[in-house]
Amino acid sequence: MNYAIVDVSGRQVWMEPGKFYDINYIPGNPGDLINLNRVLLVCKNDLVEIGKPCLSSRFVKTKIVKHVNSQKLTIFKIKPKKNARCKKGHRQKLTRLLVEDIF
Repeated sequence: MNYAIVDVSGRQVWMEPGKFYDINYIPGNPGDLINLNRVLLVCKNDLVEIGKPCLSSRFVKTKIVKHVNSQKLTIFKIKPKKNARCKKGHRQKLTRLLVEDIF
């Protein structure tokens, strides 16, 4: 089983080749190739490499599939005894990546 744990935009993500992942927005066009070089751990054929904190010789080759929005979050604030209400919504911009290979 091949996988890597990668630090992407402040989050640690377990990535496997051939799978899709939604991460925070990365500027780029669909079809662009991105190499993620902050690899923390790599496991290839039961051989595990652990970085301190990162592996400098390893990277994950990914491709931007499309840009999407996350599910809507509703923020509702109430001030007691003042009849003040505020309802807002937020949708985070995300980038969907396809992991092609782990080097």
